[in-house]
Amino acid sequence: MSGPLALVGGGEWRDGCDFDRDLLAASASDEVVVLPTAAAYEHPELAVQRATEWFAAAGATVRPVHAVDRAGAHDEANVAAVRDAAFVYLADGSPMHLRSVLMHSPLWDALVAAWQGGAVLAASGAGATVLCDPAVDPRGGAFTVGLGLLRGIAVVARADTWSEDKLHRTLQLTPPGVPLVEIDERTALIREPDGAWRAAGAGTVGVWVDGHQAGLDALPG
Repeated sequence: MSGPLALVGGGEWRDGCDFDRDLLAASASDEVVVLPTAAAYEHPELAVQRATEWFAAAGATVRPVHAVDRAGAHDEANVAAVRDAAFVYLADGSPMHLRSVLMHSPLWDALVAAWQGGAVLAASGAGATVLCDPAVDPRGGAFTVGLGLLRGIAVVARADTWSEDKLHRTLQLTPPGVPLVEIDERTALIREPDGAWRAAGAGTVGVWVDGHQAGLDALPG
């Protein structure tokens, strides 16, 4: 059975993200493997530092996996660290870079295997976007190909920072029948191992299907 999955709207590892403590408890571990891949061009070491300080307050350590390019996604040590992890966290940054690094790589295979084997998986901003297929390109709000861990669902991360016009355009472009989920910063949409969904954190989660608001029960289990 796959482990818990948290799609975080961005603004990770800050006040309001109390759901991280629940995820840590669910992992039954005191170590979080952090991939700053999406932040490759935005000082990934700062993302790791922020994660380290955040989880230290919860009594856990952070193990960084600096797979910031395709070579890193094929590095055997990186692959092993992710495959053996009980809790993997993808930092925010560029969704397109994250996708290009992970797609069809041993590191991606290891991440999927860890989650399907029961590990906790959390992905913020860019990660929450590209784990899904179709994926929302935040640059313009149109759709592109995602990594496909979750199919038939699309995510708008940092929804509270988008203009009404941009959100409306994305809603109009959403394929028929596909739930579009808007997740605010410091907020998580969490899928439990039994397939049930819940929202947690400082902001709100909204679900739209075919242009109409829906509940979390509209999401695939």
